[in-house]
Amino acid sequence: MMLGVVQACGGGGTRTVPTSPGSATLTAPVPETPINDAQLDTLRPTLTVRNATSTESGSKTYDFQVSDRSDFATTIISQTGLAEGSGTTSFTPSVDLQASMRIYWRARAHQAGSSSPWSTTAQFQTRIGGFNRAGELFDPLTNGQTIGQRAGSTTFMGEQGLRVDNTTSWVKYQLAQTLTSGEISVEVTGLYPNHPGEKSRIFSMADGTPRLFDSAYLFNVQYRGLNGNPPNAISFKLLHGGEAFKYEPDFGQRADGVRALNPGTTYLWAATWGSTFRLVVREGGAAGAVIYDRSMPTAGTYNPTPHTVYLGATDANIESGSWPGAIYRNLWVGSGPRPATAGR
Repeated sequence: MMLGVVQACGGGGTRTVPTSPGSATLTAPVPETPINDAQLDTLRPTLTVRNATSTESGSKTYDFQVSDRSDFATTIISQTGLAEGSGTTSFTPSVDLQASMRIYWRARAHQAGSSSPWSTTAQFQTRIGGFNRAGELFDPLTNGQTIGQRAGSTTFMGEQGLRVDNTTSWVKYQLAQTLTSGEISVEVTGLYPNHPGEKSRIFSMADGTPRLFDSAYLFNVQYRGLNGNPPNAISFKLLHGGEAFKYEPDFGQRADGVRALNPGTTYLWAATWGSTFRLVVREGGAAGAVIYDRSMPTAGTYNPTPHTVYLGATDANIESGSWPGAIYRNLWVGSGPRPATAGR
């Protein structure tokens, strides 16, 4: 309750009387840091606003909202009742935010029953890192780390990503849940024409069967080599539960997919599956020109349990195995499309 001072009637004294609640008028606090989509190196950033002003004296408290949506339809964190600091007020989450995410935040002030407008919305990006949760997996591979399991010989190449050094090496991921439809996409460099492999795999998926070739849910994407029938063809093969539901390009379709790739160029390889399989390759990354695009309708259901994903493949002893020397970064596997911010 606020107290007001009034002149007493018929005398020279004054007295104090309570004023109505909510009489203060407050300006919105102003976000100071982090702002402007800043890339942070932490998962628990300190959010700071310049304090609101008020037409009344007295203490204020602040609310902070944190969301992965700019409209704040849902919030990740909602903190209320923070005491005002001197000049600025700050809030640090008590739990980690998700890695590699764009985060939006805002704040407002309260005083004596009045509330300020929400501040303008500020945004930042959390520390780059991988995650594997229900419905989506992301692994940047550019920070000397992976959330996958490395097998054989693999080499971190700084910001270029992770290199799979030979045909018998790979990186394995087990998804948090089976995805009967979705997208797998990854940026790849180091690919070149006329390499020795026949059906070298860029990436593959299966049901946990140790050797990809034996899986009823075999799924692989290839950049073929000299004996590729024809050489240098982009191709793929998938099984929806067995040979009765097999999908792959015929020779004529593979011939249409012959490409001479440049080892110094980054290519985004993106495959989607469900009622239709589609493979798209872009030259220059996610925003680059499409150099390959083939799709075909599929019957049956892709339902591997557990759902495993590989950079490369586990079948070098019977097929061509992994693409030796391929360098990977920004792997996405999800029930939805690749986020535009993946790898920023």
